[in-house]
Amino acid sequence: MDTIDVTIQSMARAARQAAKAMAGCSSRQKTSVLERVAEEITRRADDLMAENRKDLQAAKAGGFSAAMIDRLTLTDATIAAMARGLREVAQQPDPVGSTGPVRARPNGLQVARMRIPLGVIGIIYESRPNVTVDAAGLCLKAGNAVILRGGSEALHSNRALAAVIGGVLAGSGLPEAAVQVVPVKDRAAVNALLQQEESIDLIIPRGGEDLIRFVVAHSRIPVLKHYKGVCHVYVDAGADLAMAEEISFNSKVQRPGVCNAMETLLVHRSEAERFLPAMARRFAEAGVELRGCPESQRIVPGIVPATDADWPAEFLDLILAVKVVADMDEAVGHIAAFGSNHTEAIVTRDYERARRFVREVDSSVVLVNASTRFNDGGQLGLGAEIGISTSKLHAYGPMGVEELTTTKFVVYGSGQIRE
Repeated sequence: MDTIDVTIQSMARAARQAAKAMAGCSSRQKTSVLERVAEEITRRADDLMAENRKDLQAAKAGGFSAAMIDRLTLTDATIAAMARGLREVAQQPDPVGSTGPVRARPNGLQVARMRIPLGVIGIIYESRPNVTVDAAGLCLKAGNAVILRGGSEALHSNRALAAVIGGVLAGSGLPEAAVQVVPVKDRAAVNALLQQEESIDLIIPRGGEDLIRFVVAHSRIPVLKHYKGVCHVYVDAGADLAMAEEISFNSKVQRPGVCNAMETLLVHRSEAERFLPAMARRFAEAGVELRGCPESQRIVPGIVPATDADWPAEFLDLILAVKVVADMDEAVGHIAAFGSNHTEAIVTRDYERARRFVREVDSSVVLVNASTRFNDGGQLGLGAEIGISTSKLHAYGPMGVEELTTTKFVVYGSGQIRE
């Protein structure tokens, strides 16, 4: 057997054993571990940044983009943010062991569901070392073990962070194998990881569409995924246009390169003449290129004609598709045809139309009178997130601690037997 296969198989088996120990941890133990990891990361910031510099030197020598190097860089501020995130997760309620409503059966059986850890989670991601800490913290809080396969460009940083976490686990009497980083750069390690269905319960890929499609195509293990974020804002008839302008601008411009940024603006035809000219000027001042339908081109001369490829596009850039729609039916139909089940927003004054939009639009987060940028675990009160799922089994939307658990049935009886 290939050396990489042996390494990954050994890691997966160790993680399975570690998961059994983590599942039995008390809430107090898990909270203490996360708070100690936060302290150690802060205390050892200089050591971590020294390892990070090795990755940065290689990235610069390899001609990596400025944006990639920025995501890769550890600073005092990013380390402080990682520690702060761990402390927030540590203080969240522990879902493990909690039970839902108890149902009494006619024969006297008491039936409930109890939250339990998923087990072993494999996470495949790109560049950002902070994901290593966020993912480890969330998985540990939920009583899981995790195997982390970060981008090869961040290997020194990720191994150093994992060593800090492992040291705290060992010092707490818990298995270091509860958090492991794949120690090799070879891409064959990803393929090997995806074959460990006997030891790993779930794979979560974080990165570009190509990475996620590769994982889905090659994994023997269930995959939680989102391919892309084709997010829409719909400006309804009678909407508060000043509000619509602020929401649209924030949704597109605040961080255009992220998955919850708006990619298509839909405007009801009764508001298009009043809304689009001022909105287009503001976008132009921010450097946004507009690609529009014929009606939007008529209203705002100079808009680039949209092609069929623009409507399902995730631009991740200062580019925005614009379409004037006849009514909500057309807006909802457009989202159904071209959206990615990620994030959709409506700007409206009409309560019934807001309710209809929320009911009929099938996306992981649907907002009324708010920016698409709020589809984020921290913003929605999860403390942190391990990713955003646009598949519906078993989580939909941002995934926090609770989404890293599942449920089992617990039944209390008093001697009942089945007739």
